[in-house]
Amino acid sequence: METYLNLEKLSNDLKNLFQNQKKKESYFDFEIICEQNKTSFKTHKSILSSRSKYFKSLFNSKMKEFQENKLVLQDVSSSILSSILSYFYSGKIEFNLENAIQILFFSSKYLIDELIGIASNFIKNNLQFETVVDILKLSESMNFNQLIDSSYQFILENFEEFIKTSHFLELEENHLNSILSNDEIFINEFELFQSIIKWGKHKSNIIQEKEKENQKLDKKDKEKLQIQISNVIQKIRFIDFSKQELKDTLKEDLIPNQISQRLNDFQKLQNQKNETKRNQFIENQNSLIFKTRKGTNFKSTIAREKEYITKLKEWINDNEFFFKMKKGYSAKRDGFDCKKWHDICDDKGKTLVIIKTEDNFIFGGFTQVGFTSDKTKWNDEDQNEEDGYIFDSNAFIFSLRNDKNDREPKKFPIRTTEKRYALFYNYSQYGPYFGDGDFIINSNMKSGSSEFGLSYKIPETLDQNVDEAESYLAGSYNKWKIEEIECFSFKKTNYFFFIFFIFFL
Repeated sequence: METYLNLEKLSNDLKNLFQNQKKKESYFDFEIICEQNKTSFKTHKSILSSRSKYFKSLFNSKMKEFQENKLVLQDVSSSILSSILSYFYSGKIEFNLENAIQILFFSSKYLIDELIGIASNFIKNNLQFETVVDILKLSESMNFNQLIDSSYQFILENFEEFIKTSHFLELEENHLNSILSNDEIFINEFELFQSIIKWGKHKSNIIQEKEKENQKLDKKDKEKLQIQISNVIQKIRFIDFSKQELKDTLKEDLIPNQISQRLNDFQKLQNQKNETKRNQFIENQNSLIFKTRKGTNFKSTIAREKEYITKLKEWINDNEFFFKMKKGYSAKRDGFDCKKWHDICDDKGKTLVIIKTEDNFIFGGFTQVGFTSDKTKWNDEDQNEEDGYIFDSNAFIFSLRNDKNDREPKKFPIRTTEKRYALFYNYSQYGPYFGDGDFIINSNMKSGSSEFGLSYKIPETLDQNVDEAESYLAGSYNKWKIEEIECFSFKKTNYFFFIFFIFFL
């Protein structure tokens, strides 16, 4: 038996049936009227009842609408109603950001289950700063839990940028409390605090003209602001403020008394530089304000300091990667094993490597294209087969810590003329291998060598000093031992998503 399908013709024929509103042979038996502009649509009860639980129930109940063969709708525009009725007949509907929310609202009220799912997915995949707050509020009012979760996730993943927009000010207090309670946010807490102050002024209608004229808030303004932010402010991680930031914040007298008192006590311990007492004080506080956020999936045991995390995020300049990357390899956890390193880290795309020596040097590198032991997996333009290296114009080496001279964290990009020597691909006998020997981890994964400056830019002061350049990253050319190696990666799945039409069977 052979089955012949021509669903496209079926869809077009049914659509034409609906569109031929004036033809008597269309046998319409029910009318729906849009109250907003008195637009009338002729339909068929059989189609309506098969496509919507609401209409099926309406017709079975024998209500007056059934008797009169007419229904007046007051909560929908004629364009949205036309789109949905056309979908009933043809199984096709066009979505954009403007109509998707209205379609979702109508579908929810009139029990059109399949359109609820379709519209929700479209909205979820097309969230923007301009719409996400409205969508979040609408989803809550209609108990669309999946869309609520998607809206929160979108805000969390883009939070650092989102708080700089005016749309952040439209969040409700319950939204902020939920977001700020999340430990996975990666954000500068002092900048977040300043955004919360702006949010508080906006919500409490405190006129900001005073600040534009360099006038300070008066006592009444401050009291009003304190009341507005009293709950939200308890989610700010003041422990991550610098000493100066905390001092400046307390001086402004905008924090509720019960919090400011504890922060004053903490500040005194900071000034005394008594680390034991300070740690004991923090342990005794059952409050989020003394709890550092974990931030992203970047769970490094080497680069835990806020300054290091901030610098790495700035240098990599890829929010999606930094938010979603995961630790693949850890020498302490997985063993100082070169084969294990390759099994876990090869062919993962964007990769961040961090190394800590026994002498407390912390350095590493980042590659946009990733590592491999198999040259056949690379395109010709990515390889330099003659020398066995990989091209990567975005690769860089960095130094985070050097306890011998307290250098500031620095990034060293690939030299413009040396881009083809970013990584060594034919290197199954080595661990991470950056440049033409800028740093190499040996097969035992416990030692390495560094001829820093061959492929990556170095400070001008080192150009004429080979010995100092070789000792810059790890303290010496090859007399260093590794305490830990960590590898972070996130291989993004590329896909193309675009919705115009949805077909039903």
